[in-house]
Amino acid sequence: MTSTDTVPEIDAGPRLRIDGTRPLSPELVSEVQMFIDQAVSRTGVPVIHLSGAPSAAPGEIGIQLVSKWERALRHLERLDTPTIAVAQGDCGGVALETLLCTDYRLATGDLRLLVTTGTDAGATWPGMGLYRLANQVGVGRVRRAVLFGTPIPVAEAKALNLIDEIVADPTDAIAAADTLAAARSGAELAIARQLLFDATTTSFEEALGRHLAACDRRLRRARNGDGIDR
Repeated sequence: MTSTDTVPEIDAGPRLRIDGTRPLSPELVSEVQMFIDQAVSRTGVPVIHLSGAPSAAPGEIGIQLVSKWERALRHLERLDTPTIAVAQGDCGGVALETLLCTDYRLATGDLRLLVTTGTDAGATWPGMGLYRLANQVGVGRVRRAVLFGTPIPVAEAKALNLIDEIVADPTDAIAAADTLAAARSGAELAIARQLLFDATTTSFEEALGRHLAACDRRLRRARNGDGIDR
């Protein structure tokens, strides 16, 4: 399948595709940062296409790279322009983390949100995606997905307001969402969004240190190969 099969050709803002099967890498961070720069410098509403979920543990990455990724996502969710996401099929890993940073979320009927890593039995990546997930829908509503790896199907994701629309044709839906979002760009949108963030009881900065420490511990365990911290 070529990119033109699924990515609509609409005269709008920048486009980005994130494949959740990809491991975190400097190249991925650079792609997201380039998209952010384009969103700042160009007119039109930015759109991110998301699909795929990891089937293995994160691999050989350092905590510095995780920190850069988290900063890029924080920048993404604080843009002065609204962002639109189109999620398809299984969506986990870096794709799910990015989805949680967008403003208006479209999904096809086959969407499943996956919090845990496929072959890393029972493991949940302890990044800031967990922070966003819990703050956006509440701990109780996502407990099974986080602790036991229960997939969140599209109907449940819609009921939880993790997505805004279930669509058959992303092309038409993006055009309509573009029109809706275009009128909301600017500082007022960023201020309103920030007020929503601040309504939670725990600040991002306070939570970030704990999540990064958990990520670092998880990476050391993976490097040890025996599940024992050293």
